[in-house]
Parts: sequence; structure tokens; C-alpha cells
Amino acid sequence: MSKLKDKVAVVTGASKGIGAAIARSLAAEGAKVIVNYASDAQGAHKVVGDIEAKGGTAVAVKGDVAKAADVQNLFAETKKAFGAADILVNNAGVFKFLPLEDTVEDEYRRQFDINVLGTLLATKEAARQFGDKGGSVINLSSVVSENPVPGSAVYSATKGAVDTLTQALALELAPRKIRVNAIAPGGTETEGTHAMGMIGSDFEKEMVSRTPLGRLGQPDDIAKVAVFLASDDSAWLTGERITASGGLR
Repeated sequence: MSKLKDKVAVVTGASKGIGAAIARSLAAEGAKVIVNYASDAQGAHKVVGDIEAKGGTAVAVKGDVAKAADVQNLFAETKKAFGAADILVNNAGVFKFLPLEDTVEDEYRRQFDINVLGTLLATKEAARQFGDKGGSVINLSSVVSENPVPGSAVYSATKGAVDTLTQALALELAPRKIRVNAIAPGGTETEGTHAMGMIGSDFEKEMVSRTPLGRLGQPDDIAKVAVFLASDDSAWLTGERITASGGLR
């Protein structure tokens, strides 16, 4: 399949989970993919190996999206490897659920710096590199941006900010033929949800019970939506937030 033939895609935070699935799916549709990672080099190189094993093209590039110099280098390396980018997936993100009394300044800054500032910095560099041909920016939001759960105040606020950024940047960048959309996953089984102890917990059971399709999402469920938003199939969409949650609200 070749919906994205000759396109160049940058996927931030792509060493595992949803980001890894998106990177693989974009490559399967013909895109050349930059697999960005902050610390998990082994995971990123495994994703590159998976892509190459199926005949795709990918390169792993280290960089912290919360640091402007790292983001500038990420796009410099993209251009060096494949030419100018056409697609940016702002997937890099962190989360930690804490009650209010345990919320501290450092954790607030960690989540906002990566989830919100990182989205801004990467989009700034991508828009500069897209040039006259335009491009597609895909931001990762969450259902909790509109329907928070207890303990998610900081994380939910970051994703609410991502929703607003998506709408504002869609308006600002439309004259440059750059589309900006967001995907809001529901509960999704990833390394992160395993690490936080969600899988097998009462919280998982409660979330599944509220999901009409009766299961947690898988990274590939979200990746399919990303392919749609990256491709010309969504050429008339910008400023949209697509909820990919099995019906969970």
C-alpha cells in the first residue's frame, strides 16, 4: 500500500507504545520515518528494525522535545536523512496520576514541558521545514482532556492545552497549507499502562465497562487514525479532534 509514498514523517516519542505503532503504520504506507526517542535507544532501533524488515525505511534520532536545540537537531537530521518533512506526529508525552496533595512543581513542569511545550517546539520546526508544499501535523490528545478522572488534574490539563493548540495552530497555519489535527485515545494497552499498574486492575475493569466496544484500545487502533490524518484522505480536515476510544466518553 502507498498512501504515503515519497512522504517523510517525523514521529516523536516513537520507541514504544502508540508512537511505535504509528511509525510502523506510516512506513507500511510508504513514508520514510524518523523514529524519535529521548532515552530508549534500544526500543527506537527495534522499531527501525521492524520497519526495515518489512521493506520500509526509517532512522532513529535522539532528542528531547522539551529542548529547542534538540528539536532543531531532530529536523536537521530529518532533512539530512530524507529531505524535508511532510508529516509530524506529536506523540511524545508523559503522564502520572497523583492526588492533589501529592502534586509538586517538578511533576507539573515535566508534564507540561514535554506534552505542551514539546508539541509547540516540534510544530514550529516542522512548519518551517514543510515549506510551500504544506504538510500535516497530528497531535496526541486524550479523552481525559474533556472527561478527567480523579488524580489526573495535571495530565488532563496538558491534553486540554493540546486540544486548544490544535485549533489555534490549524487557524494560523492553514494559509500555508498545513493541516493540524488531534487524536484523542481512550484507555490503550501500552508499556506505560502496564508500568503504572492499570492492566488487570479495577481501574481497567471500570474503564472497559464504560467502553461500548468492550475492550481497551491497542496501539494499532490509534495508528490507523494517524495514517488517515497523514494522508490525502483527510485533505479537507483541519482543527479536528478525533476521539479514538471504542466509544468511551
